[in-house]
Amino acid sequence: MAWRPLAVLSLLLCFGSSCCDDIKDHFLSDTIINNVIQDPQTGRIYLGAINNIYQLNYDLQKESSAVTGPKNDNPHCTPPITAQCTDAKEINNINKLLLINPANGTLIVCGSLFRGICSLVNLNSVDKPVYYSDTKGEKTYVASTEESVAVVGVISYFIDANTNANLSVFLVGKGYGSSDSSKLISTRLLQEHEEMDVFENMVEASTVQASPFVQRYLHDFRHAFKHNGYIYFLFSRTPGTSDSRKITFIARLCENDHHYYSYTELQLNCSNSAEQQENKYNKVQAAYLAKPGQVLAGAITPTNPNDKVLFAVFSADEDGGKSALCMYPLSSINARLEEVIESCYIGEVEDEKPKTVYSPYISKTEAICKTKRDKDMVKGYKCGAEFLPSPLASKPEYALAVKPIFTRNDMLTAVAVAVENEHTVAFLGTSGADVLKVHLDPNQTYLYSKIQGERTDGEVNKNLFFNSTLDILYITTGKKITKVPVQACEQKHDCHSCVTQRDPYCGWCVLEGRCTRKKDCRKGAGENAWLWSPKQTCVTIQSFEPPNISCKKTERTKVMIDIPSLPSISSPDSLTCEFDDYRSSAIMEGMQVICYLPTSENIPPTPETQDFVAVPVKITVNDGIEVASSTFDFYNCAAVVKRSENTPCIACVTSKWGCQWNTQDHTCSDRDDTVTGNHIIQHMENDKCPQFEIPEPLLIPVGIKTAIQFQGKNLDEYRGKTFQIGTELMKQVGEVTVEADGSKYSFEGYEFEFDKEPEVNVTFYVKDKATDRKIDSTLRVVLYNCSVRREDCSLCKNADRKYNCVWCDTTKSCIYRDLCIKESEHCPPPKITDIVPRYGPMNGQISVTIKGSNLGIKPEDIKRITVAGVPCTHQPEKYSVSTSVVCEIGSFPPEPPVDLPSEHSQVGAVEVEVDGGRTGRSEVLFTYRDPIPRAVSPTKGPAAGGTVITITGEDLETASKEDISITVDREPCEVLTFGQVITCKTGPYKGTKTPSDKFPVIVKYGKDTSKDVSGFEYSTNPKITHYEPPDSFVCGGRKIRVMGSGFDQVQSVTMRVLPSSDEFNQPTNVEFEQEVSNRSDTLLEFFSPVVNKTYINQSLRTVIQLDNLVENLTGFAYHPDPSFDTLSDKAITESSIISVNGKGFSKAMTAKEAQAFVGDEPCPVTILEDDKLFLVAPARPPKSTSRRHRRDTSSEAMELTIKFGNGEWNVGSVRFERKYEVPLYIIIPAVLIPMVLFIAVSIYCYRRKSQQAEREYEKIKNQLANLEESVRDRCKKEFTDLMIEMEDHTSDLSEARIPFLDYKNYTNRVFFLPSKDGANDVMITGKLDIPESRRAIVDQALNQFSNLLNSKTFLINFIRTLEDKQEFNARNKVYFASLLTVALHGKLEYYTDIMRTLLLELMEEYVHSKNPKLMLRRSETVVERMLCNWMSICLYQFLKDSAGEPLYKLFKAIKHQVEKGPVDAKMKKAKYTLNDTGLLGDDVEYTVLTLQVLVHGEGPDVTPVKVLNCDTISQVKEKIIEQVYRNLSYSQRPTVDSVALEWRPGSTGQILSDLDLTSQKEGRWKRINTLAHYNVRDGATLVLSRVLHTQQSFDQHQDNHEERNALLEDDKVFHLVRPADELDEVKSKRGSMKDKATTKAITEIYLTRLLSMKGTLQQFVDDFFRSVLCSGTVVPPAVKYFFDFLDEQAQKHDVEDETIHIWKTNSLPLRFWVNILKNPHFIFDVHVTEVVDASLSVIAQTFMDACTKTEHKLTRESPSNKLLYAKEISTYKKMVDDYYKGIRQMVPVSDQDMNTHLAEISRSHTDKLNTQVALHQLYQYASKYYDGIIRSLEEDPAAQSKQLTLRLQQIAAALENKVTDL
Repeated sequence: MAWRPLAVLSLLLCFGSSCCDDIKDHFLSDTIINNVIQDPQTGRIYLGAINNIYQLNYDLQKESSAVTGPKNDNPHCTPPITAQCTDAKEINNINKLLLINPANGTLIVCGSLFRGICSLVNLNSVDKPVYYSDTKGEKTYVASTEESVAVVGVISYFIDANTNANLSVFLVGKGYGSSDSSKLISTRLLQEHEEMDVFENMVEASTVQASPFVQRYLHDFRHAFKHNGYIYFLFSRTPGTSDSRKITFIARLCENDHHYYSYTELQLNCSNSAEQQENKYNKVQAAYLAKPGQVLAGAITPTNPNDKVLFAVFSADEDGGKSALCMYPLSSINARLEEVIESCYIGEVEDEKPKTVYSPYISKTEAICKTKRDKDMVKGYKCGAEFLPSPLASKPEYALAVKPIFTRNDMLTAVAVAVENEHTVAFLGTSGADVLKVHLDPNQTYLYSKIQGERTDGEVNKNLFFNSTLDILYITTGKKITKVPVQACEQKHDCHSCVTQRDPYCGWCVLEGRCTRKKDCRKGAGENAWLWSPKQTCVTIQSFEPPNISCKKTERTKVMIDIPSLPSISSPDSLTCEFDDYRSSAIMEGMQVICYLPTSENIPPTPETQDFVAVPVKITVNDGIEVASSTFDFYNCAAVVKRSENTPCIACVTSKWGCQWNTQDHTCSDRDDTVTGNHIIQHMENDKCPQFEIPEPLLIPVGIKTAIQFQGKNLDEYRGKTFQIGTELMKQVGEVTVEADGSKYSFEGYEFEFDKEPEVNVTFYVKDKATDRKIDSTLRVVLYNCSVRREDCSLCKNADRKYNCVWCDTTKSCIYRDLCIKESEHCPPPKITDIVPRYGPMNGQISVTIKGSNLGIKPEDIKRITVAGVPCTHQPEKYSVSTSVVCEIGSFPPEPPVDLPSEHSQVGAVEVEVDGGRTGRSEVLFTYRDPIPRAVSPTKGPAAGGTVITITGEDLETASKEDISITVDREPCEVLTFGQVITCKTGPYKGTKTPSDKFPVIVKYGKDTSKDVSGFEYSTNPKITHYEPPDSFVCGGRKIRVMGSGFDQVQSVTMRVLPSSDEFNQPTNVEFEQEVSNRSDTLLEFFSPVVNKTYINQSLRTVIQLDNLVENLTGFAYHPDPSFDTLSDKAITESSIISVNGKGFSKAMTAKEAQAFVGDEPCPVTILEDDKLFLVAPARPPKSTSRRHRRDTSSEAMELTIKFGNGEWNVGSVRFERKYEVPLYIIIPAVLIPMVLFIAVSIYCYRRKSQQAEREYEKIKNQLANLEESVRDRCKKEFTDLMIEMEDHTSDLSEARIPFLDYKNYTNRVFFLPSKDGANDVMITGKLDIPESRRAIVDQALNQFSNLLNSKTFLINFIRTLEDKQEFNARNKVYFASLLTVALHGKLEYYTDIMRTLLLELMEEYVHSKNPKLMLRRSETVVERMLCNWMSICLYQFLKDSAGEPLYKLFKAIKHQVEKGPVDAKMKKAKYTLNDTGLLGDDVEYTVLTLQVLVHGEGPDVTPVKVLNCDTISQVKEKIIEQVYRNLSYSQRPTVDSVALEWRPGSTGQILSDLDLTSQKEGRWKRINTLAHYNVRDGATLVLSRVLHTQQSFDQHQDNHEERNALLEDDKVFHLVRPADELDEVKSKRGSMKDKATTKAITEIYLTRLLSMKGTLQQFVDDFFRSVLCSGTVVPPAVKYFFDFLDEQAQKHDVEDETIHIWKTNSLPLRFWVNILKNPHFIFDVHVTEVVDASLSVIAQTFMDACTKTEHKLTRESPSNKLLYAKEISTYKKMVDDYYKGIRQMVPVSDQDMNTHLAEISRSHTDKLNTQVALHQLYQYASKYYDGIIRSLEEDPAAQSKQLTLRLQQIAAALENKVTDL
């Protein structure tokens, strides 16, 4: 086998040598092309493809290229990608953006790798990078990592406000990707400037710059451009509500507006309807900005002809791929934008909302447009301003709506517009790879041509553009870019075909005789010199003068030719007339051309069958260039009479040529006024012609000689002459007899014979016997034969009386009366020859056709009909004279009693009685019998119908096919065959239940007999799931495998290919089909049908016909057959490699499917590419030179045949080389190979051991990779499912839908729920136990105490005294601070001042005597808790506006995901969790059930609820309550204990409960009941009812209570798994250490579920973190204020940055956000279960870790919770740092602003709080530590001066009746 290495080498050489230097009209990329851009200065084209950038010249020849991928990356890792990014893998780099920056000669290239980083490359050579950096962080991430997210950009400038430097930038519009920033519009730097990097974002403060709500809008940017100082972005997005339908907007902002104040969106509607709300074509696909031609501009922008227009193609969501082209003048866009902006500025409102606009991308509608401003503000501030509202978006009612100028039933994906001679042409790319050429004529837009593409290339890329001269169009599809001329005028070679195409580029150049563009036509500007194609006019000859002429009179005759549209022809151009081969010069006078006619010898002879010759006439210019053409008639009067030999004179004088007749010469000649006399009959004097006319009789019977008389006139010339008469029918001539007066003539007649038809017209001619000249004769008679078609008497008597036909008794036939000796008076009795049908049902009511003869003349002649003795009702409308009678038989009489004789037999003859009492009786007998159908086959078929049912039984062939109808239940079944077996085809089943019940098949005979046979069932239609391969050559024969289900029930299966019609292909009934070749229930195999090559350019639809069901094979494509380069006597050897070149191989074939033969020997095809294939020659020479001939070959040339499916190609010949000696190159390997093998074996043995460890390592690595892949797949699936299932929750989460607690409940829960009394705390209940008699005194005293607390001196002393007491522990401090917060809520400014004072003291203490980093870490002081409460108060509104929504989504996502899997109700562990301690470590089997829940007393509506069959009854109740009462918040819903659940599987119901007597026992353990325990199935109906706690119900259920108590005595119950430490003793004793280790290992395998859960929730976690840690959005003023306070104090005390970071972290994220994150019920009215809480704790811990500066060293022993988010911590840490940095850079919040903000909170909420209760509780502390407080006040001079001691004593006296020193 020495050939193998040589073969491989030759193969590599073949690949290496494949190159092509030809200039092609296309360029093929290795990968899909994403973006295309052209440099307008050089004409170069740049392609951004997957993993590649290409630089092409204008001829599409490659100049340079660069590889951009694939590279190691992970969207969740921060570039640069290092070994720490363990999830990195090879990822393709999808090009997202290409932009040319002419300022510095660079190309901006942005891809999907490394979070969307961009680079700069050299415009002259893209393989030379100019700038790239992946270390600059998130600020330089421009594009998106997701393929579906579109990015657009436009080059601009940026004026630095500080340095006044003009910087190069580009603006980017980008949709939202899960790993991207939420920046919609960003301004990116193109040069380094001060501290800013290249690609860094220049603007950070706008709502459209970064908003957490952007993701819900699903922006799809399609185009960006700038014009007249504005930048425009065109995109579609959703409205941001639950409506997911996209709407198109154009956004505009000023180019010099570097803050986006001018950003305004205008909705664009494209719809046929004039209704503003109607927006059929809603989603923009592509756009092109161009100045239209004058013709179009005059129609759409008459006032501004130079205005540019935005041409955009749109698609319609609802209409399955329909699309349209709409035009929007920029002036209209700008005018409408100014209109809506002005409306906002002047404060126009409706229903307290702005009239024309709204503010997009913010969660809460702010009060925009309420301020009334001056109307001139729009002009004064064209680019907006900081104090003016922004961003703005127009309301739908103020959308700019236009009607489409062109619509299409398929998808338009690209548009480019050009102008030719002021006419506008649109080139529209389609999803089928075609480009449509459309003339945008304002009067009637029309499609005039199509550039055909290959459908398999995919849709036309939206980057459709021209070269600089607008002559070439560049089309990009899939991997290919093609250049096509915009017109193909020169392909048309005559004026008609030139103008028929209606191409606005083309016209007929008259003087050059070719189809050209106007600029290419000499003198094209002259009138009529260039005839524009759409006008569809050519230079035509309108008339000749004279219009015709005799061929004998042309000598020196001129003709004037009228040509209205002839261009002016002057020297040096010359005109010529061409009459066939005769040429004469012509002159032009006005619009007429004058030239000489040809002489008679130059006129062609007159054709035999004509009286004229039409000579082609051509008017030519210069060297035979045809200008116009027609035909000129030269007539010949002598030839006129040839066409009418029987009437020569009449034909002559009535011809259109004006001929005259000479009776003397018997000739027809040209009109000649010089010849006169009576013998000349002039034109149209046909009455003067000698002629014979008016014959009598007009009817002549055959078989008898009948004389004919006729008249003559104008026969003076022929007086005394003898005439002969004849006819072509008889070929005989008779003498004409002249009657007495000379004007009448007679002829004795002929005995005519004719039996082919009843009647025939006979024409007579008359001629002069002496000269044999025919004289005009118009004699015509009708010859008739009575016998023809009158075979019996009745038919004979039915003949028209004028014929005198009689039934002759002697001949027994119908003949002419005079030929009959004895005529029959009456017809013989009827004769019956046949009966159809011969069997009928006992009930009759079917039609019987009786065939025979003499069955009467008219329907009334039938007097009586009986069939087997039973009367039969005549049906006169179906009667045929004499031969056929139809009647409807009656029912057969019932059998008489046994003792009476039967009157009738079921078998009998048919009798017919006709008029005259004559009766006919049949020999054939008719039988009454009832059919008995027994069985049907098959017994089931698809609901779509088309099943052929065969019915078998006895006597089924009763009646006829027309009498029977068959139904399956009520659905008709079309009768196909009728006989001993009946077949019918089922129709579609209209019922809803499939499979259906067994339906009876009912066979109905006539009107009154129905027989049914049971047993046909409609089953579910067969389903096609997928198929392969997806294409075929037109030669067909490729094996297509169609997969699905239900194919066994189908009888007829065919694959059909249907050519579809379009504008250029007329509809046709042609189709190509192929029967199935192999089939099973789940698989169909076809050989693709052969398709006629002429249809390859049409759209071909491929379907599978399954009986009646038609299933589309969407995406199946047909390709043209491949072409092969011919081989000529190629020398081959045994098993050598044969290379075959060609084109189009791989379009629809693989190496495995292809076949090849050398002679008759097969050759395996090893490699098949698009342009080459390689095959291995046979191991021995073939026996035959071809597959068709069998003979010895020796060394002669043999055919090489390639077979693709049905296609077979002879690609040339090959010749085997014979080898008669062993060559040297075989001997040497034969010696060397054993030596090499020996050495190789030695090395192998040596290295084997060293590689063993490596193999083990690889094995483990592969296992880990597989595990990682499975986790990733699971995450992806779970995340997708979660997003779909949560859509109802998240699609419209407005403030109203999220169950936010009101302010009072929020503060109560945050402040007091963690207290020792929890929800029963007096602050939450608000109930004080004060006697009514003392209430007024207490209230007064508490008010005084409130005033006392408002004394700073008193309050500071009060707090210090309490904190000095040892028993005043941390819990007391927290509770005291919360009480103080409520008590002082009315004066939050004062509360803040107290907090600041105490904090300053605390700082002093920590800075000088303690570790400063520990400050604020725990609530060890009252002030630390006060700070926590202060933050909670100030951030409530921020929670509602911003952070609440992502937090609620996160909570719902965790809850939803946890409840998707099993949750152990006893152990509180779940299959899906983030917490390893709460992970359910067993693989519990479960299924999802959908229950139909009926709520007792609330109507018949049922609610579907998804549960698990392993859920306990309580868990099921919880899920049901949540679904049934989903519109109520948690606190308003019934509790689990207050409802009962009843299952009604049959007639009786069963109450379901967690424990009852049926509970399963396992030893001492008892399992909690689940749905599986009760065997509740999917779709079961359960009833939910409220439990009434009345005495009666207690009595009724007393047994149940006792039973439950007995069950609960032993508390060893479990749900899914038992506790690990409670395993049976026997098992634990037997278990070895190995078993325990195995158990642990198996348990830890389930830790991958943590990863799965984490991956599923990642998006929600990231969203929450972003909403909290994003300084780009609105930062609460309290945060800025307090952080500035900390910065100020840190600077004062010289505290290091790390400490400041810790202080900020302790004060906000740890003190507030972690608290809210772990306790969502503090802000929402929800219930947080333990399993959900466990996952929230992990996220909270991650948040805490992200906020710390210390680096956590992670090891294997680290907790799973820490390891879980280890990779993301660095990203989150950076978010925290950026957040703190961003806040520091914000504008400071002054004390005045802060106080205003706090006063507003006090005013809004204080009256809702339990202030009096708080004061009362605070006083309890004052009372408890009364003495210490008094002592502290007495020692404080300031307190003494304010008599604070006295005031406290007075309050104490009032509240407690304390005895004081007063």
